[in-house]
Amino acid sequence: MHHPSDLSALAGSTVLVTGGAGLIGSRIVAQLRVLGARPVTLCTMSAYPERVYADLFGVHVSDPDVVLGDIRDTALVRKLVSDSDYVIHAAALADVAACTREPLAAIDTNIAGTQSVLDAVAATDRIRRMVFVSSASVYGDGNPEETDTPELLTMRQLLESVLGRIPPQFHEFTRRRPVSVYGNTKAWGEEQTSLILGQVGTSYAIVRYFSVYGEPQTVKPNSHSWVVAWFAARAHLGLPLHLNGGGRQMRDMVHVDDIAEGTLRALVSPRAHTETVNIGTGIPTSVRQVAELVREHYPNTGFLDTPLPAGDPLGGYAATRRMENILGCKPKVTVAQGVARYVNWLRDTPAAAPGWLRESTAA
Repeated sequence: MHHPSDLSALAGSTVLVTGGAGLIGSRIVAQLRVLGARPVTLCTMSAYPERVYADLFGVHVSDPDVVLGDIRDTALVRKLVSDSDYVIHAAALADVAACTREPLAAIDTNIAGTQSVLDAVAATDRIRRMVFVSSASVYGDGNPEETDTPELLTMRQLLESVLGRIPPQFHEFTRRRPVSVYGNTKAWGEEQTSLILGQVGTSYAIVRYFSVYGEPQTVKPNSHSWVVAWFAARAHLGLPLHLNGGGRQMRDMVHVDDIAEGTLRALVSPRAHTETVNIGTGIPTSVRQVAELVREHYPNTGFLDTPLPAGDPLGGYAATRRMENILGCKPKVTVAQGVARYVNWLRDTPAAAPGWLRESTAA
């Protein structure tokens, strides 16, 4: 008798993971292998230098189950989907700043690419479930006026006049109000998943990731995502930490191990059928608090207040009751533990602080 979200149900199955070479995808793939499933990775592997995929993420193009390709290649996607039992669609242009700079690229990958995957899944009756990977960015900054009672709203306004902004808790039924191109493409993907797969009766689940971090995450130029990796890498090199907007933005920092487990549980839990579920910790952490946790490991680190980038939400934190009830899981890694793990990993893997960041330091 299987537990409602017993991961052993995946043993012997083939799972297509789009974007499976990235930080989250590679962790999902590793967990699938441990469970006795056959994960097939489809990825362009263009987000990082090849050595990052091989040396940090453990993904090798020589692996026959790693397919170098694009989700917009409809014939390729259809072939891979037709040979699979499950699909996790995690491939995306996932960098908020890159999507803001190049909205057409975001539309191309996150909308046209998602449609390609959905068409392939809808065309076969073999897929037991598809999980669409979404993001807390669909909530934007939230709007408490829509969910608070008049009494609560008055209390919130009074508290905020004294304490400053109180971060909202995002429930799955909170109205989506994305403030970035990236968030907008994810909101579209959610609607399109339920529309296309609902019409043909294919089971699906939607997971909304909050702020993912954890080793072996590594930073990319001109990006303001992945705050733990940025802060730790800069502190490691003796650079000041840039607190965009003073670091007052709130994030629900969730470790990649907990993200991977939640995603796999969404793949098998009977109760997750057609549901949308947050994957977070339920604890708000400010960007400044993350900087302070990093500084505990690098005591001489300085802080520098910098402007808030376009499309960077003030944020909030996850309501996690549905995650616990539907997926049967709770996050295991606290932010303090996760930051310590990342710092220790970085000290053991100094090459993970990228060359271009070292060069900018030298300059």
